[in-house]
Amino acid sequence: MEALSGGSGETFPMKTVHIVLNAHLDPVWLWSWRDGLDEVLNTSAYLCDFLDRHPDAIYTRGEAWLYEQIRTVDPRLFRRILQHVNAGRWSPVGGWYIQPDCNLPSGFALRRQIALGKAWFRKWMGTFPKVAYNVDSFGHAATLPGLMREAGQDAYVMMRPQEHELALPARLFRWRGDADGPEVVTFRIAKAYCTPDGKLEEHVAASLTELPEGVDHTMCFVGIGDHGGGPTEEMVAWIREHRDAFPGARLVFSSPERFFRAVRPSLARLPLVVGELQQHAVGCYSVHRPVKVALRRAEHRLTQAEAIGKSKGKGMPVEDRRALEIAWNRVCFHHFHDTLGGTCLPSAYIDVEAQLGQAQAIADEVSAFALRRRIVALPGDPKQRLAFFNASEKPFDDYVEVEPWLEWTKWNPEWRLIDEQGKEVSIQVMEAESAGANECRLLFRVTAAPGALRLFRIRREAGRLPKPSARLSCGPDSLKAKGGPSLRLGASGGITFPGMAGLPLPALSLSDEETDTWSHGIDRYARGNESLAEWEDPALLDQGPLMASLSQKGRIGQSRVQAEWRLYAGQPWVDLRLRVLWTEERRLLKLDWHLPKSIAHREDGIPDGSLVRPIDGRELPLRDWTRLRWGKGGVAVLAPDVFAADVVPRRLGLTLLRSCVLACHDPNPGIHARAVFSDRGEHVFRFRFLAAAKLSAADLDVFAFAMQRPPLFATTTRGMKARALRGEPQPVKAA
Repeated sequence: MEALSGGSGETFPMKTVHIVLNAHLDPVWLWSWRDGLDEVLNTSAYLCDFLDRHPDAIYTRGEAWLYEQIRTVDPRLFRRILQHVNAGRWSPVGGWYIQPDCNLPSGFALRRQIALGKAWFRKWMGTFPKVAYNVDSFGHAATLPGLMREAGQDAYVMMRPQEHELALPARLFRWRGDADGPEVVTFRIAKAYCTPDGKLEEHVAASLTELPEGVDHTMCFVGIGDHGGGPTEEMVAWIREHRDAFPGARLVFSSPERFFRAVRPSLARLPLVVGELQQHAVGCYSVHRPVKVALRRAEHRLTQAEAIGKSKGKGMPVEDRRALEIAWNRVCFHHFHDTLGGTCLPSAYIDVEAQLGQAQAIADEVSAFALRRRIVALPGDPKQRLAFFNASEKPFDDYVEVEPWLEWTKWNPEWRLIDEQGKEVSIQVMEAESAGANECRLLFRVTAAPGALRLFRIRREAGRLPKPSARLSCGPDSLKAKGGPSLRLGASGGITFPGMAGLPLPALSLSDEETDTWSHGIDRYARGNESLAEWEDPALLDQGPLMASLSQKGRIGQSRVQAEWRLYAGQPWVDLRLRVLWTEERRLLKLDWHLPKSIAHREDGIPDGSLVRPIDGRELPLRDWTRLRWGKGGVAVLAPDVFAADVVPRRLGLTLLRSCVLACHDPNPGIHARAVFSDRGEHVFRFRFLAAAKLSAADLDVFAFAMQRPPLFATTTRGMKARALRGEPQPVKAA
């Protein structure tokens, strides 16, 4: 390496600035995916011509989705790209299917995101990049280093959170999710991943700051974004002219792969960072909720479809396998950070939600056929059967609600439900979903090991009625489970768990919220002009041996709300099903739980794991649950339909809805005639409150999976005598 000489005769190593020419390209943002596709094709064609003109330049590009579109639409252009790749002039990085949001996808879905990209790169480019690359994602979960190393990647390039949002010991560092976990070498880009302002001198100067001692290499990213474009002729000319214009540094055309190769001898002296890398754009975890709910549902449904499709030990039908591949491609494409973050144009989400709906429909169809293939192979039975398949890697132990078809008849109080061993199963008859119909809804508890099929039979013969159960007791505003929790609504109401002092009820809180779509520049919401929900008197909704519920209607701001509180016999939790008809503008809705003691320990679910976090009031992304402890006590909340929360010493604040103007970027105030406010309409949330002193993170994951992956259900009447009397063919007895 060249060196500089000081006045005293000392020599100092020359720093190398690796100029990374790139064209950051958001496939969906302030345009539709079709417009993004056009720019993929246009920019890539321009870059091939650009590299032909500049034999010393190197272009960097990631994302399997982008390359796949080129290969599909313009095979000639794809062949040109491969020629530049083979010549070392076009550097593939990242290797994932798309640059996803790195907090919101489920852990198993992030694995699929990486696996899809890896399979594509190996098939069509013969290699898988060692450098992971998410330069525009808004934050990075602590579990990412483990996922990257699991996939064979040992280096990472990111930019957000930036210097003003998160202090790091250096621009280049070793990153672990936990102190003893896997490690990846990580580089944080200075200033920006692109240079549309043309101020290259500022970008180069920034890249030379915050380097670890003894490290003589850095990266500076040059090009136009976010709608493609890449480096211009003027940019390249400036780089050549200023190759040696920075004292003690030299500019060279390079790539992330070459940079990490150059710093490899310095890895041992790099500082270590442990934990998550947060936070930027906290509003992205509370805006445009439908895309988040639809994507999470599709992730779980697809996993269930794969589980039942493979459960018999036979290969999945080719058509099912191909359909699921298409569906996973849709889901992983919409992991894209702007899409899932809720920052795209309202019109772009019409396509997004249609494609996620397609993914869910595929999953449901594959699951339905796979379950029924199992059922039709069963021998006939004179009784109607209800079949449940636990398409999950975790055990299921929870209550289910089903409406078996009973030929326009009501459930007879003398009928029974029996399991495979002929043992009677406790049931509760509920009101049917269809108002005024003669049908009914059955509630009962199902336990099933992973991959297990459970069969329950309806015994229609008259039998001895069981003695009334005293496991649940109800009042006009209260519920109590024998040996379990109790609940009282009203101003002096609360929740009580066995062995714990009473806790106040969680409360709906509405406040002003004036930030842009991303909520730039904040790490928590100000909560100005705060008000609480006003509730009507509660009404007893269900009263039975297995479940009791209270319903309560109310208003908050201009929005209507309805809360349904439930207790279940033999279960340690209190359930809340909250329905919100949201009509606000520039307001924030939180579910606050004010606790009687200061929280000493907080642990949140994150993708593929959990993380202990500080109790500092910051707004942070949430996956499925949070657990809060003090002394020997504590509570947990399962909230699979909530994606962000804040915690201060005596309050948990779950973020439900935020009515900002969509696609409004700071400092634009979002004042225009056709402004669309986020999330207008009806939303349903599920919450489960538990005492947490003896619960582990693994326990909470099992509970959360039960809420998100209920068993697949089907009913069969094959072999029933009543059906035979109507002329259905019956099995012929052997001679």
